[in-house]
Amino acid sequence: MKKTKLTVLLLIPVMVFAACIGVHTSVFAGNADDNAGMIGDEISGYVKSFRDETRCDSVSVAVVTSGDVRFYGDKEGLYQIGSMTKAFTGLAVVKLISEGRLSYDDNVSDLLPGFEAYYHNAPAEIKVEHLLSQTSGYTNEENAYPSAGEGMSLNDWVMSISRMELRYEPGEEYAYSNVNYNLLGAIIEEVTGDTYADYMYDEILHPLGLNDTYVGMPQADARIIPGSRPGYRHTFEYEIPVYEGRIPAGYFYSNVRDMARWLQIWMGTADVPEEFADLITLTKSSLNEEGDYFSGWELFPGDVFGHSGGTPNYSSRIVFSEKDQTGVCVLTDMNVAASTDSLCNSVYAIASGDTPTGIATDVWTVFDLVFTALSVFGILMLSVIIIGKRKGIVISTGIASLVLLLSICITMPLIFGAGLREIAFTWAPLSFSGGLVILALNVTAGLIRSIKILKNENRKKAG
Repeated sequence: MKKTKLTVLLLIPVMVFAACIGVHTSVFAGNADDNAGMIGDEISGYVKSFRDETRCDSVSVAVVTSGDVRFYGDKEGLYQIGSMTKAFTGLAVVKLISEGRLSYDDNVSDLLPGFEAYYHNAPAEIKVEHLLSQTSGYTNEENAYPSAGEGMSLNDWVMSISRMELRYEPGEEYAYSNVNYNLLGAIIEEVTGDTYADYMYDEILHPLGLNDTYVGMPQADARIIPGSRPGYRHTFEYEIPVYEGRIPAGYFYSNVRDMARWLQIWMGTADVPEEFADLITLTKSSLNEEGDYFSGWELFPGDVFGHSGGTPNYSSRIVFSEKDQTGVCVLTDMNVAASTDSLCNSVYAIASGDTPTGIATDVWTVFDLVFTALSVFGILMLSVIIIGKRKGIVISTGIASLVLLLSICITMPLIFGAGLREIAFTWAPLSFSGGLVILALNVTAGLIRSIKILKNENRKKAG
């Protein structure tokens, strides 16, 4: 009977592991306007490789070449586009500057009443140009500069970070931060007297013909591709609320059809009001050297402009070359930014006649693999604790679980610059929190079993 019990307990982690790494089947449905031929087949192959690597359920791609537009995947469904939103916010700010309603040299503290920033405990002046170029001194560390919470307007959030200490002196160091573009969103509201959403719809999106791009949550009848989260090498539908105070830096929704037009606008092949053509030329001319950042765009090698986006449940990337008249946008329903970037770069290489680099493995995919294995190992350790009779083995197994649990809980916030709760319940794969729970159970079970064994030993000695 004891051997049967032991066999069953040891088989549990094996069965869990087998279920976790089981074959994930999905069919890629390409509905490109014209995805025949070798290029279309190669792109479709890379999309399939991406899905096999990430377990991502939905991926949509737009490829624009010399006026020709091809779509792969669902071209109508809406995705969060993450930090690709920054280019829209940046364009709005450059527009206000061109109209004389703002200046690159304006101090943020003058534009936002009550706002202050400090560097080395002394007041510091952040200029609009610093926000546009990500050189304000803020970083993207959530622990240092918390994002807006539920119910917070842009102005509420601005006041919540006012007087905080900057990591760098304004204008001295590049440090990517969502803070910069959310501050720009607040400045748009203050300067125009409109809400950020109203201004963006009336002055940017509708004039440019981007009617399937939304500021925050789309209208009720819009078809949204649900976001997802990985876990145990599977995907699970995962939605998070969109807070008003976070929208300007990363919470637009759009589809690849609108993103194809957005590419054409920036590549200079779409019909747009002359005012916007001038603004876009001005923006691109502000990016001169590889690595330069301005107005929601970065300059990559070969005069390629682009930007990536990632939220807890979506990831995206857009790249284009005006010189080569080639552009690609990829939208996915899972936060696997490194893999999404590599897919976009590979599709761009194929469309440009270059050699693609392949699909990279995202850090969260690695985490999912590691914590899936840790969960299986943890279940095995739990089995040892439950059926163990020898005090030394039970105690050492419990201590090993405790050390591993504490190591993870201490190091993860240091690595990611965020709280453990946010990492476990917002960003990381479900296997991460699952692994922590299993380790916690091991510690608890180890303590209980150790106490019980000690009591039994004492009882025997007393008898």
